[in-house]
Amino acid sequence: MKNIAIVTILSLAGLAGACASSPETANKTTNTVVANTTTNSAANSATTNAAPKTDNDAPASIKAVFPDAQSFTTQHKDVPADKIASIEKDTDSKVPDKDHHSYLAFSTAGGARKQVGAATIVKVEGRDVIVVYDNKDGSPIIKEVRADGVPAPFLAQFAGKGHDNDLLLGADIKASGANEAQAKAITEAVRVDVLTMQALYGSAHKH
Repeated sequence: MKNIAIVTILSLAGLAGACASSPETANKTTNTVVANTTTNSAANSATTNAAPKTDNDAPASIKAVFPDAQSFTTQHKDVPADKIASIEKDTDSKVPDKDHHSYLAFSTAGGARKQVGAATIVKVEGRDVIVVYDNKDGSPIIKEVRADGVPAPFLAQFAGKGHDNDLLLGADIKASGANEAQAKAITEAVRVDVLTMQALYGSAHKH
């Protein structure tokens, strides 16, 4: 089977304090990927308070998603062991790497450095799948999923779903014209990444 890479994008539009920063404060926005998009509780932040490693480049697949961005910052943040254990128990799938990579895209239009997006890449087995996120009540929610060669009706089912959804093939996600094995791989990878994003950057809340 071909290798599939899943690109996850976190939309920052419309979130208070998320998008704009002066050049003096821009570096502060890169210290936490979704400090701009979600509000961590004290309990959640306690597990993720280590300063992430950063560099100033991103893969071509990420840059293509943000054509209006003038700069990118890549961050690496360790997923706590207890979070990995919880995600793997909930999904019956492996977290691919405890070093979670996030890519921040910035625009300098108008003279102010503004974060225009954030993305992650999850490697699975074959092609790039782009997952665009919105924020809802401090948690990442999928806005849309796009991938070349994958049926649009299958990808459309992910819209509006997040960590509170089962995201199981055959339940709330159907193959809908996609190859069954491919559909399962994409669904499982998206599910793991959504839970990882929630664990690292989502606010804690009761269900």
